[in-house]
Amino acid sequence: MKKLVILLLLISSCTSDKNKEPYNFTIAFEDSKGTETATYEEVITFYTNLADAYSEVNIETIGETDSGKPLHMVTLNPDLKFDYNKIRENKRIILINNGIHPGESDGIDATMMLYRDIVQEKIETPKNTILVTIPVYNIGGSLNRNSTTRANQNGPKEYGFRGNARNYDLNRDFIKCDTKNARTFTKIFHIIQPDVFIDNHVSNGADYQYALTHLFTQHNKLGGDLGSYLHTEMMPKLEQKLATKNWDITPYVNVFNQVPEKGFSQFMDYPRYSTGYTTLFNTLGMMVETHMLKPYKQRVEGTYELMKSMITIVDEDTNAIKTLRENSFNLNPGELYPLDWKIDSTKTTVLNFKGYEGSFIPSEITGAQRLKYDRTKPFTKKVTYQNYFKPSKSIVIPQAYIIPQSLWNVIDLLKLNNVEMTQFKKDTIITVESYKIKDYETRAQAYEGHYQHYNTNVSTNIKALKFIEGDYLIKTNQKAIRYLIETLEPQAPDSFFNWNFFDTILQQKEYFSPYVFEETAKKILATNPELKKEFDLKKSQDATFKTNWYVQLDWIYKHSSNYEKAHLQYPIYRIE
Repeated sequence: MKKLVILLLLISSCTSDKNKEPYNFTIAFEDSKGTETATYEEVITFYTNLADAYSEVNIETIGETDSGKPLHMVTLNPDLKFDYNKIRENKRIILINNGIHPGESDGIDATMMLYRDIVQEKIETPKNTILVTIPVYNIGGSLNRNSTTRANQNGPKEYGFRGNARNYDLNRDFIKCDTKNARTFTKIFHIIQPDVFIDNHVSNGADYQYALTHLFTQHNKLGGDLGSYLHTEMMPKLEQKLATKNWDITPYVNVFNQVPEKGFSQFMDYPRYSTGYTTLFNTLGMMVETHMLKPYKQRVEGTYELMKSMITIVDEDTNAIKTLRENSFNLNPGELYPLDWKIDSTKTTVLNFKGYEGSFIPSEITGAQRLKYDRTKPFTKKVTYQNYFKPSKSIVIPQAYIIPQSLWNVIDLLKLNNVEMTQFKKDTIITVESYKIKDYETRAQAYEGHYQHYNTNVSTNIKALKFIEGDYLIKTNQKAIRYLIETLEPQAPDSFFNWNFFDTILQQKEYFSPYVFEETAKKILATNPELKKEFDLKKSQDATFKTNWYVQLDWIYKHSSNYEKAHLQYPIYRIE
């Protein structure tokens, strides 16, 4: 009998580890009545305890960040399964990213409460949807806590700093991956392969009545039936569901120092941004942008309700989302692919916008005209919203790219993004399309650790080149096709070229000494009548060229076999 009692106690002890609540899961936001946000340590302790108490929650560490601490990935699955390959077979996955800008802490607190309330059955448990969250993405910024750097924001009392441990803005780093944070996010993203991505932020720029705004990835850029679903179904459903809860929401108010009622355009989220990056893999992405001037309590509660509504939409549309995403990978070589976009002024949306009267009055400080809103004068007005874009630059999708193995920094990023590639087993001569960098411009000031290029143009040439054993052949007929095109095509705004990955080709390595090359130049012109004719014509038509002896010699040098082939030669090649 004594042995039986001991056995029963042991069994009771083992089965009571989960689904009990030995901790107080009230968070700092609630204890402070909506004026404070949790510290990084409090957030991780909360999720660790939640996973300890509830089997539906799993917490694990993945990779590194620049702060020296790992990222955490917290999954909520009522089925108690945490194999994402199996989860994807029958359910949709929402990935929620918080604290990319730790001063914008609304999502950190809202997601903690959301997870807790689901497992404690205070709100309905999703039937077809699994939640995964990165509790705090910018750990270094979160640890750099203060109460002053967000000078215009209405709470919380203390918060983290926008820059990460190395002072990078992480919402500009998704494509270039300068930080360990971004590289680890990439790992997490490809482990999960989410159907929907939510990045929680706080916005500024203007004053208006809304506590909530949404910034969905641009629907034309997402493209096809998936882009149409985002624009005509998912976004309106979110707005409608929030309206039934008396939460007004409007598209992100993309203005600076002007009143919104004059009209504004949708923000174009290029791949440097979180939703721009996730779009490359056909994930439905959106940023939540609460309004910084609203009380912190209202902003967190709004973020909570928005995420609840999005879960309901994904639950209802689970089969449609799965089918649309699967079909959206069907891009084919030979098709046109848009590299860049501009506003399509022939199509607009009219918003019933709830704002405050704003006017420009003399500044008592500078004497210049400054913008001032009057909250005693709210209005609802028809406002033109430009949310349609059309391609401004396109390329034909190639059959494949060839990348020399020497470009290990690029190859590492491709591998990180699950790009399928093979290496040549022997030296091979292949006819390829080759780019020469024709012209480009460069930022005059540093931007996120780079002097970024833009307005890049290339000239093309078809030629047979020798590639050596170990170089990489990358076919475009794969899921990573959009990622490949937007990083490897130098004219794309967020291409690796424009982010300075290939700046060594922009610097000429070999030159000539004029006193020696003068004789060589004379022989070159004497043995090449067509070149001599072109040289003489340029002298007759270009006054600057005619009067600059060094420029003339340099022109001859660059039209000779002495000129190095590597200068301005883009080192990645296309197979048509």
